Amino acid sequence: MPHPRRRGTALRQRLAELRGPDVPAKALDARALAALAANPGCARRAVLDGAGVDKTRLADALGSPSAFGQSQFALTRGNAFEARVKADGGAELLRLAHRKLDPRSAPPEEGRVPDLSAAGPQGRAARTALALREAVEAGGWTLLDHPMLALDVAGSPAFLEPDAVVVHPDGSWTVVEIKSFPMLDGSADPAKVGAAARQAAVYVLALEEVAARLEPAPRVRHRILLVCPKDFSNLPAASAVDVRKQRAVTRRQLARLTRIEEIVDALPEGTCFSPELPAAELTAAVEAVPAAYAPECLSACELAFHCRARSRAQSAVASLGRAARAELGGLTTVGDVLAAARGESGDPDDPVVAALRRAARLRAQALDAVADGPDRGTGVPGQEGGGAPARHGAGAPAQEAAPCR
Repeated sequence: MPHPRRRGTALRQRLAELRGPDVPAKALDARALAALAANPGCARRAVLDGAGVDKTRLADALGSPSAFGQSQFALTRGNAFEARVKADGGAELLRLAHRKLDPRSAPPEEGRVPDLSAAGPQGRAARTALALREAVEAGGWTLLDHPMLALDVAGSPAFLEPDAVVVHPDGSWTVVEIKSFPMLDGSADPAKVGAAARQAAVYVLALEEVAARLEPAPRVRHRILLVCPKDFSNLPAASAVDVRKQRAVTRRQLARLTRIEEIVDALPEGTCFSPELPAAELTAAVEAVPAAYAPECLSACELAFHCRARSRAQSAVASLGRAARAELGGLTTVGDVLAAARGESGDPDDPVVAALRRAARLRAQALDAVADGPDRGTGVPGQEGGGAPARHGAGAPAQEAAPCR
């Protein structure tokens, strides 16, 4: 068995080759990691994210530009709001954390904000871990502004940067998410809050790995602090969000991810995802990695349009949604489904095939009933043959029924 360090070095070198010569790696953030965990069966996204491939540039090179991502205006507004929240050494942020999460502790009269600067993501992650340990030992309130956390994802380290982490006087840790969407009358858009909770759950998992290396291990709180603009102003409002469910789901899904080494070893020799390659060669490289497309990918992945076009070209049932894919069992294409419904293929004892054939019979009977209805050729329901047309008001001609389409 190869030495773990040598094996890890070889994997990093192989991922760099997949990314392309002199192509910098794109950091895997918590948003992308949460989307990856929501679709653990997609080997394509796992290897592209693991290699640090810029999927936006890749989608452009494939001829399927991505419409996924935040606008520049939203990013600018979010950065301005975050700077306001963290002004004066994070005094307002610590006050919100005290009021919403830890009101029984001493008020944060003066919080500590340690310097987390270091060389490279590995150095910043080590500096963050040291700052967390020092904050626990010192007691009181401490605010870590943009700390760096490391999380193992399918055998490859992912470096994550939450907006902030608060260390409480009792030594416990809280993840802080700062968002630019408004909190109206104390509540925000549930869909946006859910997305923030899934993103924060990734940070909680990474913090738990840091805490596990300390003795005794500090407590990572399962309620995160969500900070948003209050109503339509630029004043901060906060809410405590329980992320235990999102944390459990994310942890389970990340555990299901195939290890990146296995995916890389199965790729043809010389595979490369550099956007500088010719379109045909790049398409062949991307298609060498199996994907698990679903309509939900359109709101979470930059390659969704490319994968959707390929899925539709193959008449894959997955393009209809995960629910339809699960209901149809081993029938993976629309052609297979139609053939089974017509009785041309499939095991009659298969419950899925039996249900399709019964549905086809019911549909045929319904169409026959419409075509051969009792009022066909007559204006009076139930009267066979010719007859006087039914009248709609005095002298009004009867309207013909629309043809069945």
